[in-house]
Amino acid sequence: MLDKRFILDNAELVQKNCDDRGMRADVARFVHLETQCRTVQQEIEELSRQANLISKSIGQAKDEAEREARKEEGRQLRESKEAKQLELDRISAEAGAIYRSLPNMTHPESPRGGEDASREIRRGATQVVPMRFPVLDHVQLGEQHDLIDFEGGARIAGHGFYFLRNEAALLELALQQYAVETLVKEGFTLAVTPDLARGEILAGIGYIPRGPETQIYSIENFDLNLVATSEITLGGLYAGQTIEAEDLPIKLCGISHCFRTEAGAAGRASRGLYRVHQFTKVEMFAFTLPEQSEDIHNYLCDLECQIFDGLGLPYRVLDIASGDLGGPAFRKFDLEAWMPGRGDGGEYGEVTSASNCTDYQARRLNIRYKVKGEKGTHFVHTLNGTAVAISRALIAILENCQQPDGSIIVPEALQRWVGKARIGGSADDE
Repeated sequence: MLDKRFILDNAELVQKNCDDRGMRADVARFVHLETQCRTVQQEIEELSRQANLISKSIGQAKDEAEREARKEEGRQLRESKEAKQLELDRISAEAGAIYRSLPNMTHPESPRGGEDASREIRRGATQVVPMRFPVLDHVQLGEQHDLIDFEGGARIAGHGFYFLRNEAALLELALQQYAVETLVKEGFTLAVTPDLARGEILAGIGYIPRGPETQIYSIENFDLNLVATSEITLGGLYAGQTIEAEDLPIKLCGISHCFRTEAGAAGRASRGLYRVHQFTKVEMFAFTLPEQSEDIHNYLCDLECQIFDGLGLPYRVLDIASGDLGGPAFRKFDLEAWMPGRGDGGEYGEVTSASNCTDYQARRLNIRYKVKGEKGTHFVHTLNGTAVAISRALIAILENCQQPDGSIIVPEALQRWVGKARIGGSADDE
């Protein structure tokens, strides 16, 4: 969430930001309600002061009639105070709903507009090379090599679930090992996180834990939800905590399952593994000083590029437009890998993202830092980035690494964990 003082002092700027991001919000209404809250609060305090004076004066009454009159005056003051408190609660609730819905501000260099306005800012080391043979998508390749069982997953849990089999299961484990090895060398602390989190943690990160618009699976009769990403658990790790400034930045990488309802997802772009209800992800998360966050954001993006360059996969990086940012992000970079079997002749598909959320999440989760020798505390900045989302990385590997004879070359960076250089074909190397 934003600083309330900032909103009150910059209402037009905040409204313009909401408009740029396609968010419906009445900032002027929030400012009006906040002003009302302060006025009513002062009235409550004045009524309370008067009631206390009357209460103290009852014993000084000259006779019974005056004593009863003062009691009646005190009773009326208390009733007025209670009515004002109800008014304050109503106004505060409406103001709070608007306040919590306001998105983060947007980086000045982020493109303005909807999804189509996102700007390409770089490409990977491996270029897209047209394939001179009939291209199969990952679903067809999975069937051909017995790698993915969608029908079995559907029988067990419904559409959008699946079994990874044989070399696909080995590739999942190899991708985890590869990403973790890369990040540990960079000084990230490794964690295997819970797959469940309380509603207040999800709300603090910026997810809607329950309701018709949620992408979250919630546990009935419990204040627990299946996490959509370990951004939730890693970001919530320091909720309510104060960190020493000298300990920042803190760099974490988390392995977790991710669960998403994918409500409304449909069409060929969602075929196979692209939009599923469960997948494994290695996530990067950082807590930083405010002056560190922009450099760390670029650093997380560079690490994502390093990982996909190491896999030999073509990709592009987009600076995401304001209308496609989501609430918490100040700026976001998406890495889109080339997927030859997607669409008509191949398309880019999102495989990672890296977001700078500044102090937006920290305010909601009350995560602060303290500088030695200085009074008071300040909010940290939080950042997140996908090291590897296994399901979409598998799409890119299977489709880009397919060969004319139907076999699939295992990226060299993964071969030591998979135990072979090729899947299928006459040259299946064990």
